[in-house]
Amino acid sequence: MSGAGAPSLDVDGTGLRVAVVAASWHTVVMDGLVAGAQRALAAAHVSDVTLVRVPGTFELPVAARYAAEHVDAVVALGVVIRGGTPHFEYVCQAATAGLTDVAVRTGVPVGFGVLTCDDEAQALDRAGLPGSHEDKGAEAAEAAVATVLALRASRLGS
Repeated sequence: MSGAGAPSLDVDGTGLRVAVVAASWHTVVMDGLVAGAQRALAAAHVSDVTLVRVPGTFELPVAARYAAEHVDAVVALGVVIRGGTPHFEYVCQAATAGLTDVAVRTGVPVGFGVLTCDDEAQALDRAGLPGSHEDKGAEAAEAAVATVLALRASRLGS
């Protein structure tokens, strides 16, 4: 399981501004990811949270790029489920490269919460829903906040 070895992050994001950019495909999975991110941000004392919904995972990088101009961190959430065509690979690669580019070019941490699954059952198991084994929305939010704090603590972000 991919959750093995994950760090335990106890972060205090008081005063941070965070945008959650989320795709709309696969409503049940996406609602779980968004709820997980919102729970994790609330637990980290982040009260300034803006949710931006876009049509699909392919649109996440442009939304993240826009959001990065206005916040301390971005949480990008999406899900792509493998089908019978190469579309899966194209969307996954574009989202990964695009979100990486946003983080590198802007210096704003982007929590990567894009599920790339073979089937819907795998996505549901990672969506942070009752019965799920993982909560990738929460993990992405925690990672984004922890990265902001790490950069600030290192004095590189000051």
